Amino acid sequence: IDKMVSSYVGENKIFEQQLINGELDVTLTPQGTLAEKLRAGGAGIPAFYTKTGVGTLIAEGKEAREFDGETYIMERAITGDFGIVKAQKADTFGNLVFEKTARNFNPLC
Repeated sequence: IDKMVSSYVGENKIFEQQLINGELDVTLTPQGTLAEKLRAGGAGIPAFYTKTGVGTLIAEGKEAREFDGETYIMERAITGDFGIVKAQKADTFGNLVFEKTARNFNPLC
């Protein structure tokens, strides 16, 4: 891979070396924002506003807008080519049955 959008990358030595050598473009984003970027992309929504990241490095270069006196930044949606999901059952329409697995981020994939 040459580009990665993630909320956490761990302590992978190969990843670290690729990043240091400039072989990998990495965008770190908060987990909830990443989940919403995927959900929005899947729903055909091109962008959305969030308070997460306002006043931090995450907000640099992003459109900021005020709603009801509160500042929000615009995040663009993303879509994936595929998703790795753990479910007990699935069909070709994307319906999933979960048993003893997390339902928080799996369905968004």
